[in-house]
Amino acid sequence: MSFSEFPSRLLENAVNEFASLPGIGRKTAFRLVMNLLKRNPEDVRKFGETILKLREEIHYCSICNNISDSGICSICSDEKRDRSLVCVVENIQDVMAIENTGVFRGRYHVLGGIISPVDGVGPADLKIDSLEEKVKEGGINELILALSTTMEGDTTNFYLFKRLSKYNVLLTTLARGVAIGDELEYTDEITLGRAISNRNPYHQ
Repeated sequence: MSFSEFPSRLLENAVNEFASLPGIGRKTAFRLVMNLLKRNPEDVRKFGETILKLREEIHYCSICNNISDSGICSICSDEKRDRSLVCVVENIQDVMAIENTGVFRGRYHVLGGIISPVDGVGPADLKIDSLEEKVKEGGINELILALSTTMEGDTTNFYLFKRLSKYNVLLTTLARGVAIGDELEYTDEITLGRAISNRNPYHQ
């Protein structure tokens, strides 16, 4: 079928919505929509309600910016976690990747991205001010800069080091068991776990 000729405007609209998602082409979007049409109407309704509920009711942790079902995520509310140790990550996927290693028992701070001038992302677009406020308040002994080992990740590491090194806090980075240029969320659990355990002091 030519994707310029849909037999139904409803079908075309649904395909367009799925195709607007990252990594979903129009052919894949068409297959997904056709699959939904074959399902029980109640299942499709549940699918739609789940997505709507996700968008309307999801919370971002007021402490670390992680996604949560309430105002404070389960990690920050866990009294057994080490509050003096904070792992700085780019996104929620990185929190999940590190948690899957079972090695890290501190807390997190999700930046919401990394500095990338090419993409128009600067320090003001990230959760850096709130990170500095945490450090100012005291109680944090170490910040692990667990960002992807890309040029953008290294740029962000350098910026954070310059901005936070004036405070009495140890700044460390992941051991280079994580290959240069790797995205953190795609690193296997054993390598990532070792990189966390064998982290190094950050140097310019």
